[in-house]
Amino acid sequence: QVQLVESGGGSVQTGGSLKLSCETSESTITRNCMGWFRQAPRKERESVAALIGDAITTYADSVKGRFTISKDNAKNTLYLQMNSLKPEDTAIYYCAAHGVRPCPGVVKYNYRGQGTQVTVSS
Repeated sequence: QVQLVESGGGSVQTGGSLKLSCETSESTITRNCMGWFRQAPRKERESVAALIGDAITTYADSVKGRFTISKDNAKNTLYLQMNSLKPEDTAIYYCAAHGVRPCPGVVKYNYRGQGTQVTVSS
């Protein structure tokens, strides 16, 4: 059973920063595809960032230059550093994992956590 436990969400003002963490197991952190997606009220799920293997990263255009995805294999943890936050970033953020390549969009990954709320006020 794949477990993904997010933390680090909260409320910040426009321009602020948050760092999300996703704790998982050793076998999961080494999966080919890991990433973050988000869902805002009354909106479709949106893939935010993906980490393919240990080094290939992809980002949604809406977060490029502001968000950074990374992982620490020694800590079995995936991260999402979010800077210059905007009210439109308000959503529940989910950590996700997928076992095999090619990696689909993050919203289609096999496994996801329970999510952590991020709220950005203007």
